[in-house]
Amino acid sequence: MKRLSVLIVLLIVFSFAAWANGNAEAADDSGMWKPTKPITIIVPWGAGGSTDQVTRVVAGELEGPLGQKVVVVNQPGASGSVGTKGALDAPHDGYTWTAGAAADMGAYKVKGLLDTTFDDWELFLNVANVSVVAVNADSPYQTFADLLDAMKANPGQIPVATAGQLSAGHNAMEAIVKYTGVKYKHLTYDGGNPAVIATVAGEAEVTTQLAVEEADMLKGGKLRALAVLDDKPLKLNGYGDIPAITDWIPEFQSAPNYFGIWVPSDAPAEVLAAFEEIWGTTIKDSQKLADYAAERGAVFNPSFGADAKKRAMPYLQIIAWNYYEGGTAAISPDSIGIPKP
Repeated sequence: MKRLSVLIVLLIVFSFAAWANGNAEAADDSGMWKPTKPITIIVPWGAGGSTDQVTRVVAGELEGPLGQKVVVVNQPGASGSVGTKGALDAPHDGYTWTAGAAADMGAYKVKGLLDTTFDDWELFLNVANVSVVAVNADSPYQTFADLLDAMKANPGQIPVATAGQLSAGHNAMEAIVKYTGVKYKHLTYDGGNPAVIATVAGEAEVTTQLAVEEADMLKGGKLRALAVLDDKPLKLNGYGDIPAITDWIPEFQSAPNYFGIWVPSDAPAEVLAAFEEIWGTTIKDSQKLADYAAERGAVFNPSFGADAKKRAMPYLQIIAWNYYEGGTAAISPDSIGIPKP
């Protein structure tokens, strides 16, 4: 009987060990978490846009150190809030992430689009982007001053293509409105790439999307850049220098518009620790990401943790308060910890 009891105990121990081994997450020799199935990154915008472009580069860089496939899924809708909600609603087990511009995600609650804030996520930033005011190559507008004069002479008549509310293009145009008082006809699309293509096709006269989304059409002579929304010119390889908007609006305020990947903040600690380790090595030293940024007019500047949120906050402050003071916000930014700039 005693031997039988010992055998039963041993069987239980071995069975539990086998179960635990089959259900535990793998780790490498250093103890770093390794996923046991593919990871999904939800891009909440259409294919070919700024978020889609850089996220696909990042996904490729992550697969090696993670040892798993990283699948990018486009889920556009409601200014990116649909895809972001998809990641928020998925199990917070480290296998579903989302991506985009940090300021867009941070302003969803201000605009009444989605009940989320920076506190719900860990931010892993990769590049900073800038918006460029561009027109069709056949447009009569040769300078930013020409465009402003036309908008003042024809209020609400000149169509501007953007990726919709809270997109970089819309944020840019609303900032221009704040400083100049012009009115425009807003044409919205499911992403930055469709907005750029619409301008090339003549559906819109202007687009204010990001340089990375306009780069190919600028270099190909299909678009003409009038101004970059920054206080210094943008040098775009293969195109030339794009003048700063402060040449016409000296008081214009801007800040880096950081893009990256978001992981729910309550994901397992070992997942977040592994991601931080990879971000501080593989992503920080990625030549592919650095080359992408140089070719498309972005700034390669990875960060994570408290540093990432600190870097992303200035642009979030600008756009959230622009919407609030413009009367299109659902709540005051300072009620969710976004101080006035």
